[in-house]
Amino acid sequence: MEPLLKQEGSQRGPLLRAIWQMSRSTFLLATFSIIICDVFRFSVPKLLSLFLEFMGNPTTPAWKGYLLAVLMFLSASLQSLAEQHFMYRVKVLQMRLRTAITGLVYRKVLVLSSASREVSAVGDMVNLVSVDVQRLMESVIYLNGSWITVIWMIICFVYLWQLLGPSALTAIAVFMSLLPLNFFITKKRKQHQEEHMGQKDSRARLTSCIIRNMKTVKSHGWEGAFLERILRIRGQELGALRTSNLLFSVSLVSFQASTFLVALVLFAVHTLTAEENTLDAEKAFVTLTVLTILNKAQVFLPFSINALVQARVSFDRLAAFLCLEEVDPGAVDSSPSRCSAGETCISIQDGTFAWSRESTPCLHRINLTVPQGRLLAVVGAVGAGKSSLLSALLGELSKVEGSVRIKGSVAYVPQEAWVQNTSVVENVCFRQKLDPLWLERVLEACALWPDVSSFPAGVHTKIGEQGMNLSGGQKQRLSLARAVYRKAAVYLLDDPLAALDAHVGQHIFNQVIGPSGLLHGTTRILVTHTLHVLPQADWIVVLEDGAIAEMGPYQELLHRKGALVGLLDAARHPEDSGDGETELTTEAEDPRGSAGCGRPVGGPKSGRSMKLVPGKDSTTSETQAGVALDDPEWAGRPTGEDSVQDGRVKATMYLTYLRAVGAPLCLYILFLFLCQQVASFSCSYWLSLWADDPTVDGRQTQAALRGWVFGLLGCLQALGLFASMAMVLLGGIRASSLLFQRLLWDVVLSPIGFFERTPFGNLLNHFSKETDTVDVDIPDKVRSLLIYVFGLLEVILAVTVVTPLAAVVILPLLVLYAGFQSLYVASLCQLRRLESARHSRVCSHVAETFQGKAVVRAFQAQGPFVAQNDTNVDESQKVSFPRLVAERWLAANIELLGNVLVLAASMCAVLRKAHLSAGLVGFSVSTALQMTQTLQWAVRSWTDLESSIMSVERMKDYDQTPKEAPWKLPTCAARSPWPHGGQIEFRNFGLRYQPELPLAVRGVSFKIHAGEKVGIVGRTGAGKSSLAGGLLRLLEAAEGGIWIDGVPIAHVGLHTLRSRITIIPQDSALFPGSLRMNLDMLNEHTDEAIWEALETVQLRAVVASLPGQLQYECAEQGHSLSVGQKQLLCLARALLRKTRILILDEATAAVDPGTELQMQAALSSWFARCTVLLIAHRLCSVMDCARVLVMDKGQMAESGSPAQLLAQKGLFYRLAQESGLV
Repeated sequence: MEPLLKQEGSQRGPLLRAIWQMSRSTFLLATFSIIICDVFRFSVPKLLSLFLEFMGNPTTPAWKGYLLAVLMFLSASLQSLAEQHFMYRVKVLQMRLRTAITGLVYRKVLVLSSASREVSAVGDMVNLVSVDVQRLMESVIYLNGSWITVIWMIICFVYLWQLLGPSALTAIAVFMSLLPLNFFITKKRKQHQEEHMGQKDSRARLTSCIIRNMKTVKSHGWEGAFLERILRIRGQELGALRTSNLLFSVSLVSFQASTFLVALVLFAVHTLTAEENTLDAEKAFVTLTVLTILNKAQVFLPFSINALVQARVSFDRLAAFLCLEEVDPGAVDSSPSRCSAGETCISIQDGTFAWSRESTPCLHRINLTVPQGRLLAVVGAVGAGKSSLLSALLGELSKVEGSVRIKGSVAYVPQEAWVQNTSVVENVCFRQKLDPLWLERVLEACALWPDVSSFPAGVHTKIGEQGMNLSGGQKQRLSLARAVYRKAAVYLLDDPLAALDAHVGQHIFNQVIGPSGLLHGTTRILVTHTLHVLPQADWIVVLEDGAIAEMGPYQELLHRKGALVGLLDAARHPEDSGDGETELTTEAEDPRGSAGCGRPVGGPKSGRSMKLVPGKDSTTSETQAGVALDDPEWAGRPTGEDSVQDGRVKATMYLTYLRAVGAPLCLYILFLFLCQQVASFSCSYWLSLWADDPTVDGRQTQAALRGWVFGLLGCLQALGLFASMAMVLLGGIRASSLLFQRLLWDVVLSPIGFFERTPFGNLLNHFSKETDTVDVDIPDKVRSLLIYVFGLLEVILAVTVVTPLAAVVILPLLVLYAGFQSLYVASLCQLRRLESARHSRVCSHVAETFQGKAVVRAFQAQGPFVAQNDTNVDESQKVSFPRLVAERWLAANIELLGNVLVLAASMCAVLRKAHLSAGLVGFSVSTALQMTQTLQWAVRSWTDLESSIMSVERMKDYDQTPKEAPWKLPTCAARSPWPHGGQIEFRNFGLRYQPELPLAVRGVSFKIHAGEKVGIVGRTGAGKSSLAGGLLRLLEAAEGGIWIDGVPIAHVGLHTLRSRITIIPQDSALFPGSLRMNLDMLNEHTDEAIWEALETVQLRAVVASLPGQLQYECAEQGHSLSVGQKQLLCLARALLRKTRILILDEATAAVDPGTELQMQAALSSWFARCTVLLIAHRLCSVMDCARVLVMDKGQMAESGSPAQLLAQKGLFYRLAQESGLV
C-alpha cells in the first residue's frame, strides 16, 4: 500500500485506490461466492411454493413431497457453504487490511514532524490502531450491502408480482416511503458519531497524559480535579453515543417493521381490490418467506449504513492523520561517509528554522562550521534555542532558508531520556550486532556497571516500559550508552549531564565526552548547563533568543567579556553559609553511613560474565523499584504485562455487567422481549388461520377482521421491539459508564508503584479498546442475542405445535448444538484473550515509538523498528486466523443443523398430510426455514458476547490491586490551620519499594525546624528522592514515621497532606488544556495572581506572546515549550499554592545556572518563611542552605552547615571536590 500512496499522496482518494488495488482479487472472489449463495437463497422460496402446492393437492403422490423436502434441504445447505466461503474470504481481507493500515500508521509515526506532534498524541495513535482500524475492518463485510441488497429487492419484487400481481407495487411504495426517514437518521448519526469519536480522542489524550504523569498528579493531590475533567468528557462522549444508539434503534425497527407493513398492505390490497382475490397458504407463506429475505436486505441495509458511517468517520480520521506534516527528508544534506581529519563535518549556512511551516522561526541566521573530531559546547539561557539547534541538525525542524550538511553517521542523546521496554543489552545495542568487549567498555565508561551488577539478570534484565525500574540518572546514562555503542561519526548530546550527580557527571565527561573519553576523535556537539566543563571544549557557541550571540574558544570568549562571561557571572553562587547550629537526632545510625566511601563507577574486571547476579550483600536503593533481587525466575522476562486468563469467562463477569445495568432494568428488558416475541408468534399464527379460511362464493368472508387483527399484532410487535432494543442500548450505556468509573477509580487510587510496574500500553488499552468494547459491542451483542434466542424459542414452538413428530429430531439437534457451542466458545475465548494480549503489544510498541521517534530517526533505525512492528502485528494475526477459521467451522455446522430441522419439519408434514391444513404447514415450514440463521446468529451472538464480556473481565483487572490510604479522614489528626509552622521530624524512618525487597531507606532520623532551608545531597541512588516520596506518602513507611508540627502524617488524609506540601520535581509536567488550567489546577486564583506569579519567574513576556496568552492550549507534555520554560511554569504553579513546606526534587537539574539563580530568587521572596527541602546533585545549589543532609546507601551519613561539612572533610567534602567547589 505504501508505494501506491507515495505515487499519489495520502489524500482520501489515493488511499481508497491503494486499498482497492491491494484487496480487489480477494474481494472479487468473495463477491462471486455471495452471488452463488444468492442463487440458492432464492431457489428456496420457489421450492416452498411447490411444496405448499403439493400439500394443498391431495391427489399428488407422496414421493414428490419427499423430493421437494430433500431439494429444500440441499439448496439451503449449498447456500450455507457458499456464504461461509464468502465470510472466510472477507475475514482474510479484514486481516490484510488491519496489517496494511497498522503498518501504514506506524510508518507515518516515524516520519511525523515536530509540528504534527502538537496536534496528535499517544492516545490518538492507540485509537487509530485499535478502534479506527477495527471499524474499517468491520466495514469490509458490509461493502457488498450497498448493491447486493438492491438485487435482492428486485428479485423479491419479481416473486411478489408472480404471487400477487399488481398488488406487489404497493410494496415498493411502502418501502420507498421509509427511505427519507432512514437517510435523515443516517445523516444525524454521522454527526453524533463524529462528536463521539472526538470526545473519545479528548478523553484518551487526557487519560494518557495523566497516567504518564501520575506521580505529579498524586504529589499535588490533583486526582479529584482530573477525575472530574475525565468524567465530564466521558459524559459528553456517552451522550453522543446515547443519541446515536437511539437513532440506530429507530432505523433498525423501521426496517424490521417494514416487513410487516409491506405484508399487511400487500394482503389488504390483494384481498380488497378484487372479490375473486383470496389469500391461500401458498400466497401467504411464500410471500412471507420472500418478505423474510427482503427483511434481511432491509435489516442488512441499516447495518451496512451504520458500519459504513463509522468507517467513513474512521477513514477520515486516518486520512487526516496521514496528511499531517512530515519531516523534510531534504532538510539536512547528509552523507554516510566519514570525514577525514580537519575536514568540515557539520555545516550550517544562513540557517533559519521553525517548528512548523506556519510558525515563526525559532532559530535565525545560524552560521556554523564544525571540523571533524571537535568538541563543540552550546550554552545559553532557558529558551535560547539550544535544543532547537540539535533538532535542526537532525532535520526535526522546518527549514525556512539556508542549508545544513552533515558528513558521517549520527547518534543522538535527547534531553529527556527515552528507553525501550526491553533488556539493558537490547537498549544499548539498539538493533546492532552484539560486541561483548565493546559493550563492557561502554557500560564502564557510562558508569552503568554498578547498577547492572545489582540487576537479577545483569545486562539481560528487562527494565520495564519507560524504564520504570530505573532512576532518571540511570535512564540518562543508558541513553548515552546507546549512542556511544553505535560508534557514530557525529554525536548530538542534549544536556546528558543534567540528570547526574557531580561525581558521576564528571566521570562520564572524562570517560566518554571529554578529550580523553571514548568519543575522542568524533565530532561532538554538547548542549550543557554544566559550565565547568567548558574549558575542555574546542569551541563554544553561545545562543541568545534563537541566534548565535558569540562563538569561539573558551579563553578568547573570556577575553571578549561578552555573552559567555555574562552566563558565567550569573552562574556564580555565594558559597558562604550560616554558622547556626541546628538540632540533629541520630538514632540507630549505621556505622557504614558515617562518611562511607563513594560507590565506585569502574567497570568489570577482565573476563567477568556478562550476566551479573548480585550476591547476598547487595544493597537496594531507590533506583531498584520493582526489581525482585531474590527471584531468579524474574530475570529477563517482561515486567508488568497483563496476564492471560485461561478457560471460559467466569459467570461473575456476567453478573458484574448485569448489576451495572441494574436488576429492575434487566427484568424489564426480558419482559419487553417476551411481549414482542409473543406478538410475532401470534401474528404468524393468525396469518395461517387467515390462509385456511374457507372460500365462499370465491371470497373469504372474514378477510377484513383478519387484516385488522394482523395489523394490530404487527404494530404491537414493532413497538415492543423498539422499546426492548432501546432499553438494551440505554442499559448498556449505564453499565459502561459505571464500569468505566470503577476502572478509573481503581487506577487512580492505586499507589505509585502500580504505575511503575504496569506497562503504559496495557493501561491505555484498558481505557481505549476495552472501554470501546463495553460501550458499543456488548450492548449490540446483548441485543442480538436476546432477539435470536427468543426467535429460536418461537421457531421450536411453531414446529412442535404443527408437527409434534419433529420434536424427536429437535432434541438431538439441540444436544449437538450445545456441544458445538461449548467446544467453540471455550476455544474462542482463549483465542480472544491471546489476541487482546498481543494487540496490547502492538499498541505499546506504537506508543513507545511515538515517544522516541526522533531517536529512531537519528539512529537511522526505522527499518528494524518497522520490522518489529510488522512482527508484532503478525503475532497478533497468528491468533486471529485460527479464530476466524473456528468461526466459519461453527457457522457451517450450525447451519447444517438448522437445515436438518427444515428437512424434518417437511418430512413430518408429508407423513401427516391428511391431518394438516396447508396454512399450518406453511406456518411450520416457513418458520423452520428461519431456524438456520436463527441458530447460527444465536450462537454467534453468544460467543461474541462472551468474547466481548472479557473486556469487563479486563476492566476489573485492577479492582483487587492494593490501594492508597484514604484521601480524607473523618477524624483527621491535623487541625486547621495545619501546618502552622512547618517543622518536620523523621524518626527512625525506613521504607521499601516492594514488600519483597530490602529497605531502600533505613534508620533515618533528623528534625527540620520551621522556616529552615535544608539541602539533601548524595550520589545517585543514595535515597534522596525517597525521603521526598516518604514525606508525601507516595511510599508508605516500613518502619518509624514522619511528624509535621507534631502530627504523624500517617494519621492525616493523603489529600490533606499533599495539599499542604508543594513539590517541584525534576520532570516537569504539563497537561492537555489551557495554560491557566495548568497553573491553577483547582481554579482557586485570579488572573492577576497568576500574572504576578509569571512575573516573578520572568515568564510574563513569554506567556503574553503566546496565542491566547493564559488560554493558550498546551500540547501533550507541553512539547511546544522548552524544558526550562516548563520548569519555570511549574515553579509559578508552586508559587500560587503558597504552602508552608516546599520540596525541590532536582528541580534545577535541567536549567542553566542563570535560570537556577532566578528560581532561587523567586523562592527566596515567596517562600522566605517556609520550610524548604532542596534535593540536588549540584552542590552549588545547596551552599546557601542553613543545613545539608548527606545521604549514602539509604542512610543519613552526615549533617551540618556547608561550612561544617567541608571542614569535616568527609563525604560532602569529596562531593564538593568532584564538583570543583574546593
